[in-house]
Amino acid sequence: MKPFQIDPDIRTATTLPASFYEDPSFFELSREKVFAATWQCVADVGVLNEEANVYPFTLLPGVLDEPLLLSRDGDGAIHCLSNVCTHRGKIIVEKPGRARQLTCGYHGRCFGLDGSFRKMPEFQQAENFPTEADNLSHINLAEWLGLYFVSLSPFADFDLITRPIRERIAWMPLDTLEFTEEGSVDYEVKAHWALYCDNYLEGFHVPFVHPGLNEALDFGNYDYELFPYCNLQVGIAKEEEPSFDIPEGYPDHGRRIYAYYFWLFPNLMFNFYPWGLSLNIVEPLGPAHSRVRFRTYAFRGQAHRRIVNRIDQTELEDEAVVESVQLGIRSRFYRQGRFSPTMEKCVHHFHQLVGRFME
Repeated sequence: MKPFQIDPDIRTATTLPASFYEDPSFFELSREKVFAATWQCVADVGVLNEEANVYPFTLLPGVLDEPLLLSRDGDGAIHCLSNVCTHRGKIIVEKPGRARQLTCGYHGRCFGLDGSFRKMPEFQQAENFPTEADNLSHINLAEWLGLYFVSLSPFADFDLITRPIRERIAWMPLDTLEFTEEGSVDYEVKAHWALYCDNYLEGFHVPFVHPGLNEALDFGNYDYELFPYCNLQVGIAKEEEPSFDIPEGYPDHGRRIYAYYFWLFPNLMFNFYPWGLSLNIVEPLGPAHSRVRFRTYAFRGQAHRRIVNRIDQTELEDEAVVESVQLGIRSRFYRQGRFSPTMEKCVHHFHQLVGRFME
C-alpha cells in the first residue's frame, strides 16, 4: 500500500502515518502537491479602495513564498498578478497605494494594471520583443463573502468546490457581513497544520476538552456531512442557547442549529453562528509550527451577540491538545491510529484527500 493511501471504508481504515506530520520531506512535498493546487484566502475586498488600487502580498510565506499583487484597472476589473518583473525578477509593487501603471524600480519596465507589458527603455533593438512572456502572469482569482481567494494551479473551480456551502446557507444575509476587530487575532501553534485540521474536524473531543462549548451543544445530535472537497459539522443548540432562525423551504428549517462548521480543503474553516462568521485560516510555518488566523465578520447589527469568551477559550483549549499530540506522535511506539466510524467521518474524509493529493 502507498504510504498515504487511506482505505475508503472508515471501519477498516487507519489514519495518516505519524511520518506525515514529522518528516520534513513530506512537508516540502505538500508545498506543491497540496498548497500550490488549492485555493487560499488572501485578503478582504476592502484592500482595494479609494486610497489603493494595488495591493502586494506574499502567498503563504514560508511555504509557497509567491510574490503576488491585487490590482483594479481603469475599467474596475480586479486582477491577481505576479508581482515579479519579467525583465530581471525584481519585486514591482512594494506597498499598497494608487498607481496609473505598474513600473519596475530597477530598469523602468512598465505594465498596465491588467499585467500587460507597456514599454521598456533601451529595448528598441531587441528582436521578437515583446512577447506574451513579457506580460505579468495572471493568477486564478475568486471573490466570495467579501474576500479574495487565489490559487497558483487550481485542481478545481472555486465555485464548484464551495457550492455545497453556498447552497446550504443561501438564506443567510451574507452581503451584510462586516469585519470586526474584536475576535480577529493570530495564534501561533506549535504543531503541524494538519494536526490542527484533524482536531477541528471532529466533535468527538468536545466533552473531554471543551467544557464550556459542551454546555451549549446537544452533543447527542451533533451531525456530520461530507461533500467532494469540503465537509460540515452541525452543532445543535441546547434549549437555552442561541440558534439560527431558518426560513421555511430550506433543509434545516425547524432545527435548533447553534453553528455550521464548514471546512474547505485543505486549511479553511468557515464557522457560521447566528451573529456572523468566524473564519479560521490555518497557515503552515514548518513541520511543527503553524499560524491560525481568526477573522471575525458580524452580520450588520449583530456584533453584540458574539459569544466572546466561549470562542476564545475554545481556541486555547484546542491549541493545548494539538500541541500535546504533536509531542505524542514523535513516540517510537506510535505509528498511526484508527477512526471512530460515527464521530470521525470528517477526519477520515480529510485524510483521504491528503492521501490523494500527496500521491
